[in-house]
Amino acid sequence: MIFVTHALPVNEPGEPLITRDALWDGLVRKAENALPFVPAITDCTVTARYSETVFDRDIVLQGRAFSERITLEHPHRVVFTRIAGPVLGTIANEIEGDDPDQLTLRFSFALVVAGEPGGSAGEQAHADQMTGMYRGAVAATLDAVRKIAAGAAVRPQSV
Repeated sequence: MIFVTHALPVNEPGEPLITRDALWDGLVRKAENALPFVPAITDCTVTARYSETVFDRDIVLQGRAFSERITLEHPHRVVFTRIAGPVLGTIANEIEGDDPDQLTLRFSFALVVAGEPGGSAGEQAHADQMTGMYRGAVAATLDAVRKIAAGAAVRPQSV
């Protein structure tokens, strides 16, 4: 199993101030349509809704298809549970802190790669690739939320 957690500060000097509420809104928007937030995702379609806070979506990530169950835990966490695809497990995006100067966005993932034994060199290679990709996704998410906070429209990012 691959487990990684990483946090980034939300508010940087010279950037538009992102409040906790604005960050939450951005995470919900990302859950609904990841294209403007995660450059490595090229397709994102909500396929089923179970409630206001639980729904399924299909994504294409780096050319590979996945199905995810999304759980919105207002106001602090969005959980993406991979239910189909070559890599299964859980990804969480968590808002930490209340003071805008101390606000952070943490991502964590616990994933299992199909066909790779735990602790193998192949699993480690996947872990290294995923870690870099997810760190980039968190940075891209914060960039998109900053644009929204500044009043700009966000569009799908190019890979």
